[in-house]
Amino acid sequence: MEYNKIRDGLTVSKIALGCWRMDALSDDSSYDVVQNALNHGINFFDNADIYGNGVSEEKFGKAWKRTGVMRENIYILSKAGICAEEGYYDFSKNHIVEAVNGSLKRLQTEYLDVLLLHRPDTLYDPEEVSEAFEELYASGKVRFFGVSNQNSFQISHLRKFVKQDIIFNQMQFNVTHTNLIDAGLTVNNYFDSAIDRSDGVLEYCRENDIALQAWSPFQYGFFEGVYIDNPKYEKLNIELKKVAEMQGVNTSAVAVAWILRHPAFKQVIIGTMNPDRLSAICEAVTVKLTKQQWYDLYKSAGNMIP
Repeated sequence: MEYNKIRDGLTVSKIALGCWRMDALSDDSSYDVVQNALNHGINFFDNADIYGNGVSEEKFGKAWKRTGVMRENIYILSKAGICAEEGYYDFSKNHIVEAVNGSLKRLQTEYLDVLLLHRPDTLYDPEEVSEAFEELYASGKVRFFGVSNQNSFQISHLRKFVKQDIIFNQMQFNVTHTNLIDAGLTVNNYFDSAIDRSDGVLEYCRENDIALQAWSPFQYGFFEGVYIDNPKYEKLNIELKKVAEMQGVNTSAVAVAWILRHPAFKQVIIGTMNPDRLSAICEAVTVKLTKQQWYDLYKSAGNMIP
Protein backbone atom coordinates (compact mmCIF):
# COMPACT_ATOMS: atom_id res chain seq x y z
CA MET A 1 0.00 0.00 0.00
CA GLU A 2 1.02 3.60 -0.52
CA TYR A 3 0.01 6.54 1.67
CA ASN A 4 -0.61 10.28 1.46
CA LYS A 5 -0.06 12.72 4.30
CA ILE A 6 -3.13 14.95 4.52
CA ARG A 7 -2.27 16.72 7.77
CA ASP A 8 -0.02 16.04 10.75
CA GLY A 9 -1.46 12.94 12.40
CA LEU A 10 -3.39 11.92 9.29
CA THR A 11 -1.39 9.84 6.81
CA VAL A 12 -3.91 7.78 4.89
CA SER A 13 -3.83 4.82 2.55
CA LYS A 14 -4.44 5.77 -1.08
CA ILE A 15 -7.22 3.18 -1.16
CA ALA A 16 -9.95 3.41 1.47
CA LEU A 17 -12.62 0.84 2.24
CA GLY A 18 -16.14 2.16 1.77
CA CYS A 19 -18.58 0.44 4.11
CA TRP A 20 -21.86 1.35 2.39
CA ARG A 21 -22.79 -2.28 1.60
CA MET A 22 -21.63 -3.82 4.85
CA ASP A 23 -25.18 -3.95 6.21
CA ALA A 24 -25.90 -6.93 3.94
CA LEU A 25 -23.09 -9.03 5.42
CA SER A 26 -23.02 -11.34 8.40
CA ASP A 27 -20.80 -10.38 11.34
CA ASP A 28 -18.25 -13.01 10.25
CA SER A 29 -18.19 -11.73 6.67
CA SER A 30 -17.85 -8.13 7.88
CA TYR A 31 -14.87 -9.15 9.96
CA ASP A 32 -13.29 -10.95 6.98
CA VAL A 33 -13.66 -7.83 4.81
CA VAL A 34 -12.15 -5.47 7.39
CA GLN A 35 -9.31 -7.85 8.29
CA ASN A 36 -8.48 -8.33 4.62
CA ALA A 37 -8.37 -4.57 4.13
CA LEU A 38 -6.00 -4.22 7.08
CA ASN A 39 -3.84 -7.02 5.71
CA HIS A 40 -3.40 -4.99 2.52
CA GLY A 41 -2.37 -1.87 4.40
CA ILE A 42 -5.68 -0.03 4.23
CA ASN A 43 -5.97 2.20 7.29
CA PHE A 44 -8.93 4.39 6.28
CA PHE A 45 -12.59 3.37 6.51
CA ASP A 46 -15.42 5.40 4.99
CA ASN A 47 -18.82 5.33 6.70
CA ALA A 48 -22.02 7.40 6.87
CA ASP A 49 -24.96 7.48 9.24
CA ILE A 50 -27.38 6.62 6.41
CA TYR A 51 -25.55 3.55 5.12
CA GLY A 52 -27.91 0.68 5.75
CA ASN A 53 -29.87 3.01 8.05
CA GLY A 54 -26.99 2.75 10.52
CA VAL A 55 -26.53 -1.01 10.26
CA SER A 56 -23.36 -0.64 8.18
CA GLU A 57 -21.75 1.39 10.95
CA GLU A 58 -22.80 -1.22 13.50
CA LYS A 59 -21.30 -4.01 11.40
CA PHE A 60 -18.07 -2.11 10.93
CA GLY A 61 -17.88 -1.26 14.63
CA LYS A 62 -18.12 -4.92 15.58
CA ALA A 63 -15.66 -5.92 12.87
CA TRP A 64 -12.85 -3.52 13.70
CA LYS A 65 -13.14 -4.34 17.39
CA ARG A 66 -12.87 -8.03 16.58
CA THR A 67 -9.69 -7.53 14.54
CA GLY A 68 -7.91 -6.31 17.66
CA VAL A 69 -6.34 -3.39 15.79
CA MET A 70 -5.53 -0.43 18.04
CA ARG A 71 -7.88 2.49 17.48
CA GLU A 72 -4.99 4.89 16.89
CA ASN A 73 -3.78 2.71 14.01
CA ILE A 74 -6.87 3.23 11.85
CA TYR A 75 -8.81 6.25 10.61
CA ILE A 76 -12.60 6.25 10.69
CA LEU A 77 -14.63 8.72 8.64
CA SER A 78 -18.37 9.21 8.82
CA LYS A 79 -20.78 11.57 7.13
CA ALA A 80 -23.90 13.38 8.31
CA GLY A 81 -26.57 15.60 6.86
CA ILE A 82 -28.83 13.38 4.73
CA CYS A 83 -32.28 12.67 6.15
CA ALA A 84 -33.06 9.80 3.81
CA GLU A 85 -36.54 8.87 5.06
CA GLU A 86 -37.72 12.48 5.11
CA GLY A 87 -36.13 13.29 1.77
CA TYR A 88 -34.11 16.38 2.65
CA TYR A 89 -30.71 17.54 3.91
CA ASP A 90 -30.09 19.00 7.36
CA PHE A 91 -26.98 20.90 8.48
CA SER A 92 -28.52 22.24 11.68
CA LYS A 93 -26.38 22.10 14.78
CA ASN A 94 -28.70 19.67 16.54
CA HIS A 95 -28.78 17.29 13.61
CA ILE A 96 -25.01 17.28 13.11
CA VAL A 97 -24.24 16.74 16.80
CA GLU A 98 -26.89 14.06 17.24
CA ALA A 99 -25.76 12.31 14.05
CA VAL A 100 -22.17 12.17 15.29
CA ASN A 101 -23.22 10.85 18.68
CA GLY A 102 -25.23 8.14 16.96
CA SER A 103 -22.33 7.19 14.70
CA LEU A 104 -19.90 7.02 17.61
CA LYS A 105 -22.18 4.61 19.43
CA ARG A 106 -22.66 2.37 16.40
CA LEU A 107 -18.98 2.45 15.47
CA GLN A 108 -17.94 1.66 19.06
CA THR A 109 -15.43 4.50 19.18
CA GLU A 110 -15.01 7.68 21.21
CA TYR A 111 -14.08 9.84 18.24
CA LEU A 112 -14.21 10.19 14.47
CA ASP A 113 -11.01 11.00 12.67
CA VAL A 114 -12.99 12.80 9.99
CA LEU A 115 -16.56 14.10 9.72
CA LEU A 116 -17.93 15.10 6.31
CA LEU A 117 -21.07 17.10 5.61
CA HIS A 118 -22.92 14.74 3.28
CA ARG A 119 -24.38 16.66 0.30
CA PRO A 120 -25.20 20.38 0.52
CA ASP A 121 -28.12 21.72 2.55
CA THR A 122 -29.10 24.89 0.69
CA LEU A 123 -31.06 26.10 3.75
CA TYR A 124 -28.14 25.78 6.12
CA ASP A 125 -27.06 28.41 8.63
CA PRO A 126 -23.24 28.52 8.51
CA GLU A 127 -23.06 29.82 12.06
CA GLU A 128 -24.90 26.72 13.28
CA VAL A 129 -22.42 24.52 11.43
CA SER A 130 -19.60 26.49 13.02
CA GLU A 131 -21.09 25.93 16.47
CA ALA A 132 -21.51 22.21 15.80
CA PHE A 133 -17.94 21.83 14.56
CA GLU A 134 -16.56 23.77 17.53
CA GLU A 135 -18.50 21.65 20.03
CA LEU A 136 -17.47 18.38 18.40
CA TYR A 137 -13.84 19.43 18.09
CA ALA A 138 -13.57 20.79 21.64
CA SER A 139 -15.11 17.63 23.08
CA GLY A 140 -12.64 15.43 21.17
CA LYS A 141 -15.42 13.69 19.25
CA VAL A 142 -14.13 14.80 15.81
CA ARG A 143 -10.50 15.45 14.85
CA PHE A 144 -10.87 16.75 11.27
CA PHE A 145 -13.68 18.04 9.07
CA GLY A 146 -14.60 18.03 5.42
CA VAL A 147 -17.45 17.99 2.92
CA SER A 148 -18.87 15.72 0.27
CA ASN A 149 -20.29 16.69 -3.12
CA GLN A 150 -19.75 20.44 -2.71
CA ASN A 151 -18.52 22.99 -5.21
CA SER A 152 -15.92 25.67 -4.67
CA PHE A 153 -18.35 28.44 -3.74
CA GLN A 154 -20.13 26.27 -1.19
CA ILE A 155 -16.82 25.31 0.43
CA SER A 156 -15.56 28.89 0.36
CA HIS A 157 -18.72 30.13 2.08
CA LEU A 158 -18.45 27.45 4.77
CA ARG A 159 -14.78 28.20 5.38
CA LYS A 160 -15.68 31.83 6.06
CA PHE A 161 -17.49 30.76 9.24
CA VAL A 162 -15.85 27.63 10.62
CA LYS A 163 -12.59 27.74 12.58
CA GLN A 164 -11.47 24.25 11.63
CA ASP A 165 -9.81 23.44 8.30
CA ILE A 166 -11.88 21.78 5.60
CA ILE A 167 -9.47 19.05 4.57
CA PHE A 168 -11.50 16.70 2.34
CA ASN A 169 -14.06 16.91 -0.43
CA GLN A 170 -15.49 13.57 -1.54
CA MET A 171 -16.66 13.61 -5.17
CA GLN A 172 -17.77 11.12 -7.79
CA PHE A 173 -14.93 10.68 -10.27
CA ASN A 174 -13.67 8.03 -12.68
CA VAL A 175 -12.62 7.72 -16.31
CA THR A 176 -16.29 7.79 -17.44
CA HIS A 177 -17.39 10.48 -14.96
CA THR A 178 -14.97 13.31 -15.65
CA ASN A 179 -16.95 16.53 -15.14
CA LEU A 180 -14.32 17.78 -12.70
CA ILE A 181 -11.65 17.98 -15.39
CA ASP A 182 -13.49 18.26 -18.74
CA ALA A 183 -14.04 22.01 -18.71
CA GLY A 184 -10.42 22.65 -17.80
CA LEU A 185 -9.21 20.53 -20.70
CA THR A 186 -11.54 22.17 -23.25
CA VAL A 187 -11.56 25.71 -21.87
CA ASN A 188 -12.59 28.53 -24.23
CA ASN A 189 -14.31 26.24 -26.74
CA TYR A 190 -17.87 25.62 -27.87
CA PHE A 191 -17.74 21.90 -27.14
CA ASP A 192 -20.30 20.55 -24.68
CA SER A 193 -17.41 19.38 -22.50
CA ALA A 194 -16.30 23.01 -22.08
CA ILE A 195 -19.41 23.71 -19.98
CA ASP A 196 -18.22 24.03 -16.39
CA ARG A 197 -20.45 21.75 -14.33
CA SER A 198 -18.24 21.80 -11.25
CA ASP A 199 -17.48 25.51 -10.70
CA GLY A 200 -13.76 24.78 -10.83
CA VAL A 201 -13.90 22.81 -7.59
CA LEU A 202 -10.93 20.62 -8.50
CA GLU A 203 -8.66 23.63 -8.97
CA TYR A 204 -10.12 25.27 -5.85
CA CYS A 205 -9.34 22.20 -3.75
CA ARG A 206 -5.79 21.98 -5.08
CA GLU A 207 -5.20 25.67 -4.37
CA ASN A 208 -6.51 25.38 -0.82
CA ASP A 209 -4.92 22.04 0.17
CA ILE A 210 -8.26 20.21 0.27
CA ALA A 211 -7.73 16.56 -0.61
CA LEU A 212 -10.18 15.06 -3.07
CA GLN A 213 -11.54 11.57 -2.43
CA ALA A 214 -13.10 9.72 -5.36
CA TRP A 215 -16.27 7.75 -4.76
CA SER A 216 -17.98 5.35 -7.18
CA PRO A 217 -14.80 4.60 -9.16
CA PHE A 218 -16.43 1.97 -11.40
CA GLN A 219 -19.92 3.37 -12.08
CA TYR A 220 -20.85 5.36 -15.17
CA GLY A 221 -23.59 7.99 -14.96
CA PHE A 222 -25.43 8.21 -11.66
CA PHE A 223 -25.40 4.52 -10.65
CA GLU A 224 -26.36 3.45 -14.19
CA GLY A 225 -23.96 0.53 -14.24
CA VAL A 226 -20.36 -0.63 -14.13
CA TYR A 227 -18.19 0.25 -17.13
CA ILE A 228 -15.65 -2.55 -16.57
CA ASP A 229 -16.27 -5.26 -19.23
CA ASN A 230 -19.33 -3.32 -20.39
CA PRO A 231 -19.91 -3.40 -24.19
CA LYS A 232 -21.05 0.24 -24.01
CA TYR A 233 -17.40 1.08 -23.32
CA GLU A 234 -15.66 -1.26 -25.75
CA LYS A 235 -12.76 1.09 -26.62
CA LEU A 236 -12.16 1.92 -22.97
CA ASN A 237 -12.03 -1.74 -21.98
CA ILE A 238 -9.59 -2.48 -24.79
CA GLU A 239 -7.27 0.20 -23.41
CA LEU A 240 -7.76 -0.95 -19.82
CA LYS A 241 -6.89 -4.53 -20.77
CA LYS A 242 -3.85 -3.38 -22.74
CA VAL A 243 -2.41 -1.58 -19.71
CA ALA A 244 -3.49 -4.35 -17.33
CA GLU A 245 -1.62 -6.99 -19.36
CA MET A 246 1.49 -4.82 -19.49
CA GLN A 247 1.47 -4.26 -15.72
CA GLY A 248 0.29 -7.71 -14.63
CA VAL A 249 -2.87 -6.52 -12.86
CA ASN A 250 -6.60 -6.60 -13.55
CA THR A 251 -8.56 -3.85 -15.31
CA SER A 252 -10.17 -2.58 -12.11
CA ALA A 253 -6.73 -1.87 -10.67
CA VAL A 254 -5.87 0.14 -13.78
CA ALA A 255 -9.13 2.10 -13.48
CA VAL A 256 -8.26 3.04 -9.90
CA ALA A 257 -4.68 3.87 -10.88
CA TRP A 258 -6.08 6.25 -13.50
CA ILE A 259 -7.81 8.22 -10.72
CA LEU A 260 -4.78 8.21 -8.44
CA ARG A 261 -2.57 9.46 -11.28
CA HIS A 262 -4.27 12.84 -10.91
CA PRO A 263 -2.46 14.81 -8.18
CA ALA A 264 -5.66 16.28 -6.74
CA PHE A 265 -7.00 12.85 -5.76
CA LYS A 266 -5.40 11.53 -2.61
CA GLN A 267 -7.77 8.58 -2.07
CA VAL A 268 -10.17 6.30 -3.89
CA ILE A 269 -13.10 4.84 -1.93
CA ILE A 270 -13.58 1.18 -2.82
CA GLY A 271 -16.95 -0.25 -1.84
CA THR A 272 -16.55 -3.92 -2.70
CA MET A 273 -17.36 -6.41 0.03
CA ASN A 274 -15.56 -9.21 -1.85
CA PRO A 275 -12.12 -9.79 -0.24
CA ASP A 276 -10.62 -11.26 -3.43
CA ARG A 277 -11.78 -8.32 -5.53
CA LEU A 278 -10.44 -5.86 -2.96
CA SER A 279 -7.09 -7.65 -3.01
CA ALA A 280 -6.92 -7.31 -6.79
CA ILE A 281 -7.91 -3.65 -6.73
CA CYS A 282 -5.23 -2.84 -4.15
CA GLU A 283 -2.66 -3.64 -6.83
CA ALA A 284 -3.56 -0.24 -8.29
CA VAL A 285 -0.85 1.36 -6.17
CA THR A 286 1.75 -0.63 -8.13
CA VAL A 287 0.50 0.66 -11.49
CA LYS A 288 2.50 3.57 -12.90
CA LEU A 289 0.67 5.19 -15.80
CA THR A 290 2.52 7.36 -18.28
CA LYS A 291 0.87 10.57 -19.45
CA GLN A 292 0.29 8.90 -22.81
CA GLN A 293 -1.54 6.00 -21.17
CA TRP A 294 -3.58 8.30 -18.93
CA TYR A 295 -4.77 10.45 -21.83
CA ASP A 296 -5.38 7.41 -24.05
CA LEU A 297 -7.67 5.97 -21.38
CA TYR A 298 -9.43 9.34 -21.01
CA LYS A 299 -10.08 9.57 -24.76
CA SER A 300 -11.10 5.92 -25.09
CA ALA A 301 -13.97 6.57 -22.66
CA GLY A 302 -15.45 9.03 -25.17
CA ASN A 303 -13.79 12.16 -23.83
CA MET A 304 -12.11 14.59 -26.20
CA ILE A 305 -8.87 16.51 -26.37
CA PRO A 306 -9.16 19.65 -28.57
